Amino acid sequence: MAIEAHENYDVIVVGGGPGGATVANLVAQQGYRVVVLERSSQPTFSIGESLMPACYQIFQKLGVLETMKTSSFPVKGSVQFFAGNGKATTPFYFEDHDPVESSRTWQVLRSRFDQMLINQAATRGAEIRRGCWAKRYLEKDDRITGVRFEDEFGTVGELDARIVVDATGQRALLARQLELLVPDPTLRHAAYYTHFEGAQRDCGRDAGATLILHTTDHKAWFWFIPLPDDRVSVGVVGPVDYLARGANGDPQSVFQLQLERCPALSPRLEGARQARPVLVAKDYSYSVESMVGDSWVLVGDAGGFVDPIYSTGVFLALKSGAMAAECICAALSEPEIDIDKLRAFEPELRRGAEAMRKLVSAFYDPDFSFSKFLRRYPECKGQLVDLLMGHVFTRPVDDLLKGLDETVSPTSQMAAAETTS
Repeated sequence: MAIEAHENYDVIVVGGGPGGATVANLVAQQGYRVVVLERSSQPTFSIGESLMPACYQIFQKLGVLETMKTSSFPVKGSVQFFAGNGKATTPFYFEDHDPVESSRTWQVLRSRFDQMLINQAATRGAEIRRGCWAKRYLEKDDRITGVRFEDEFGTVGELDARIVVDATGQRALLARQLELLVPDPTLRHAAYYTHFEGAQRDCGRDAGATLILHTTDHKAWFWFIPLPDDRVSVGVVGPVDYLARGANGDPQSVFQLQLERCPALSPRLEGARQARPVLVAKDYSYSVESMVGDSWVLVGDAGGFVDPIYSTGVFLALKSGAMAAECICAALSEPEIDIDKLRAFEPELRRGAEAMRKLVSAFYDPDFSFSKFLRRYPECKGQLVDLLMGHVFTRPVDDLLKGLDETVSPTSQMAAAETTS
């Protein structure tokens, strides 16, 4: 099949999700020529629907804050945890901790949310090419120089750019091509997830809360996320081998078996209608050796992913995209790409992700509970809420991290460290 002639850009962004759309928006508005290659021709279903309040400032930069405020997305004001016996903890209310408007965030239907972000990137000057599947990154003299893609009509093309951004999510296309991917053998978890309509939802200030609910044996946990149109997102996460045991590998059977073991969740779904088949994501915890090369950058899940317990996925995609965009613009301002300017964001991003992963490792420590931890370290409650809100890059959480180091077992700490290295 014939290949179309090369086209030249300042930046090629592969992937039009939150991370890719953020980079495209912020770089294009500085006057650089940016193209986004998005494989889906239409907005698609995705999990990762719960946001963190620290997204608020990024929405301001992107120019979508007012759209978010007037959207049908439920306002998320808290996170609440439930023990395996069904007992609820006191909710962590964001505005009680920080009584400002930016303490609010939202629960989003990703197809609408992602489309909003990519539309805004186009408004800011980025060229959007939907239905374009990146086949391989082009290499010359040990440098990434562009992308070979195929569009929905079967036409193959190649694009060149000074900088290439991989925002392909858990496909992690560039990390796999360059053999940078480091799977985490200690967090071999899977997620089985779906949507329901007509579920029992809380009212008032709890109406948009994210609920985290343990199963009776504490070997798995569920998320419960209110969405627009009377939908809720529900998923169960646990070790791959454990979840599949006794269910013959059938996703619906796995989901149903674990639901029966979650006394805090089952009543909420009584009489509800399952709106989609149960989908599965397996073995998804990994890191990368580097997020930046001499002509390429990884953002969002393409640069590493760990368990979704605290809803960090979209926030880290937005944050990494915003941080990377600033460094990309600084690098593009020089006649030759300065790799030190390009990678300047990576240490800070890794530091913030490490803090969040330490909290993940605590959650999976069988001897850890928030109530016991806060009784021992009451001075850490504010920093804990800051971390749950995503304020790890702007507020100190050192006392909390020190307390976690003193509390969480070495095995659990090792699991978190290995996903960050």
